[in-house]
Amino acid sequence: MSLPPDATEMANLVRSGQASPSELVQDAVERIKRLNPQLNAVIHPRFEGAKQDAHQDVPDGPFRGVPFLIKDLGCAQAGEPHHLGSVGLKRRGYRAPNDSYLFRRFRSMGLISLGRTNTPEFGSTITTEPLAYGPSRNPWNLDHSTGGSSGGSAAAVAAGLVPLAHANDGGGSIRIPASECGLVGLKPTRARVSEGPDIGEAWAGSTIDGVVTRSVRDTAAVLDGISGAEAGDPYVAPPPRRPFASEVGVDPGSLKIGIAPKVAHGFTHQECSVAVEAAGQLLEGLGHRVEVAQPNAFSDQELSHHFVTVIAASTHADFLSWEKVLGEPLVEDDVEPDNWAFSQIGQAMSASTYLSSVRWIHSWAREMATWWLDDGFDVLVTPTLAVPPPKIGWLSDPEHGGQRVGDIMLYTAQFNLTGQPAISLPLAQSAEGLPIGIQFVGPYGDEALLIRLASQLEEATPWADRVPAVWGG
Repeated sequence: MSLPPDATEMANLVRSGQASPSELVQDAVERIKRLNPQLNAVIHPRFEGAKQDAHQDVPDGPFRGVPFLIKDLGCAQAGEPHHLGSVGLKRRGYRAPNDSYLFRRFRSMGLISLGRTNTPEFGSTITTEPLAYGPSRNPWNLDHSTGGSSGGSAAAVAAGLVPLAHANDGGGSIRIPASECGLVGLKPTRARVSEGPDIGEAWAGSTIDGVVTRSVRDTAAVLDGISGAEAGDPYVAPPPRRPFASEVGVDPGSLKIGIAPKVAHGFTHQECSVAVEAAGQLLEGLGHRVEVAQPNAFSDQELSHHFVTVIAASTHADFLSWEKVLGEPLVEDDVEPDNWAFSQIGQAMSASTYLSSVRWIHSWAREMATWWLDDGFDVLVTPTLAVPPPKIGWLSDPEHGGQRVGDIMLYTAQFNLTGQPAISLPLAQSAEGLPIGIQFVGPYGDEALLIRLASQLEEATPWADRVPAVWGG
């Protein structure tokens, strides 16, 4: 078995003349053609366009000539399909009219897009099983979910099709697929990455873009490339003191860390709780001060109601925007039942109801922040997801799926609402050999701290040689 290089090593091969962009692209295309029929990760191949890009003047960025994939939700590329997992947009054959700012930044880094990856419709759930394109399958066990909503990207990277792929996160959609597929998944600080030019903020500032990778150094270097304000952004994240890539390998010092193997309300699978406890022991061995602790507001049961209010209102507003773009109304047959229901709830909602929920969330977020600011903790450690990767169909069940999503999504959405950075690391596996990710949450604006800690853990317990059953090596 051979291990494909990560994106940093691939770029070094190009830089040293040991490989060309065309060779890297062709190799990735062959892996996708061979393995994607099992995974259903790549839904819009762009092989000929990628080959043409590789033969032209590839931008001389940090990842010059490295192949990657784009999630089919956001990160628009002019002229390419952009269906957001939607039956209606697929039926209409919709293609993006312009590049997003994010895609321009990916391209300026020298990355070459080989196509777009599968996602649940409008990114509204945590398993990638859209009616429009069917389920993506976990390369560790094809009967299991990849997570969502960046599940296609996670499956592709975990299987070694490409070294990294675009992802985004509105309630856990970078971290949960990273957890289920055994990858590194960092959700950046709110507004670290621009969503322009078409979007200022979504879900009241809860959404953010990033990547899924196999190495901390790739995650850090990509974050450097995609970070920064663009014209017209409604607000911006605090700038880092130095490049994120320079934080890799830096001693994080002795940190005060709270571990939360479970929350006060809700079920957490024993294997996930034990994995957090083991992470705590590892952290103690590395010199950190560890105790069982979590913010008092962490599992506030009222939070879910207010977040759903924001999502429902935003879904209806999104549908109205798409109707303007398409020049015709979206009807019930154009979208999946859960998203249609969200839109109907949003349509019936008053503006004051929506704003009251946003204000409640802001107040709750201030209470959450005191744990870092006043109680003196540096990092919170939790399971990324309350259960190991579930089987395909369990979360998309028409009768019980929605409740099950709420039951297991206990640890991630809080930090979309506070805007804090959080990273999932592949530190554990279930008894069945499925990945279990551990989430690390840092103070607002301090991805640098998480990168230092993550690279320390990567060195202490390397995961690069753990590969799934479906593997491109």
